[in-house]
Amino acid sequence: MSVRGRSYRYVGPVELKTAVRPGGGGCPIGSAADFAGWIAERSALELGEPFTFVVGTDGVLRLAPRRSEHVACAGGDMVLSAGEISFMREAGRWAVSEVSNQPTGYCPDVTSWYAVARALDGVQLGRPSGFTHEVVFRRCPCCQEHNSVREDDFVCVFCGSDLPTTWNVDPTA
Repeated sequence: MSVRGRSYRYVGPVELKTAVRPGGGGCPIGSAADFAGWIAERSALELGEPFTFVVGTDGVLRLAPRRSEHVACAGGDMVLSAGEISFMREAGRWAVSEVSNQPTGYCPDVTSWYAVARALDGVQLGRPSGFTHEVVFRRCPCCQEHNSVREDDFVCVFCGSDLPTTWNVDPTA
């Protein structure tokens, strides 16, 4: 699969990344059949809350239980997007009801939606036209803390400095 766009390196707590087991990661969902098999194994309780997801740099959607760390779901690798996702039955088929870009360990830009859309389309899941809950992440140039921008207020909640209007969370990107 040809994939393009920005990839996101894990920028969260080091101890979470060092705890990732080799060969671990979320369940890869590369086809409609993969999703059908995966969703059939979920309990009603599990389906009542969102799942952790990542889209790997290979463009494949990976899913894990909600309380899973995104870095573990990604097997410690870089991602094209990450967040939380919920599913519902709609007109006799599965569809995405909610999806966000809210993994603070990767802090993907809202522009990472294209990777999510491609992955969902590839497994024939109905989906919204964009993230149903967008999170705008920025790194403060003064104190280096990661911020979630609320209501277009680009001011660091830690030190009060102005935040850039363009994504800058990973200084090596």
